Amino acid sequence: MKVAAIQMVSGTDVQANLRSAGTALAQAAQAGAELALLPEYFCLLGQSEYDKLALAESPGAGPLQDFVAEQACRHKLWIAAGTLPLKSTEPQRVLNSTVVFDPHGAQVARYDKIHLFRYAQGSESYDEARTIAAGSQPATFELVSRDGWPWRIGLSVCYDLRFPELYRQLQAHLLLVPSAFTYGTGQAHWEVLLRARAIENLAFVAAAAQGGTHANGRRTWGHSMLINPWGKVLAVQPEGAAVVMADLPMEQLHERRMQLPALDHRVLQ
Repeated sequence: MKVAAIQMVSGTDVQANLRSAGTALAQAAQAGAELALLPEYFCLLGQSEYDKLALAESPGAGPLQDFVAEQACRHKLWIAAGTLPLKSTEPQRVLNSTVVFDPHGAQVARYDKIHLFRYAQGSESYDEARTIAAGSQPATFELVSRDGWPWRIGLSVCYDLRFPELYRQLQAHLLLVPSAFTYGTGQAHWEVLLRARAIENLAFVAAAAQGGTHANGRRTWGHSMLINPWGKVLAVQPEGAAVVMADLPMEQLHERRMQLPALDHRVLQ
């Protein structure tokens, strides 16, 4: 199955961000992708962390979700829509959610980010809990590729990458990681964490990131990449908007799991 991880440098103009996403999705489809992954916050990286509250949509209804559904239908693509803000039970906090659409434009899965990022170093600080309500349930979806293989695909977002127990629960063939890693933490940990999740789960990983200097002054690490179950990086884009693609052969995954049946050797659950 050919998979596209879309890297963006989203800004403060929602419509401009959607146009950029649409261009990248068309490019992915034209290159033969079956599944495309957008990055975290693909629709907006605002001047303030509170800007996303004004965009919050009810689950299943709203212009951002309609945009992704239309793109999926137009390009006959499975699309995992990075993250977009959905309404929570709290008016001052939103859910940071990945919503997945099939090639008919139907929503097939939703994952609300469970682990909320907090970080402080010098003048740089983040605390997602100020504006985001944490999810509580892992999520997967099933996809049958054009060559007939059934795929179990696990959803996660950015900071989740530091919590391997989540990925163990997913029991997936392909792990999706839309992200907006900070430049500093990304430089230190991004690739090693992604490769570790691939190796320990004997699974493919697709990571779509924000990658560059944004209109709000924030700089993100980028390095969107696709990784095989042996931990090899198949394709990567260090910085700037791009469509990162690779073929992910299910036969290779089964071969590796037969060679090294570590998942069957687990003792502690």
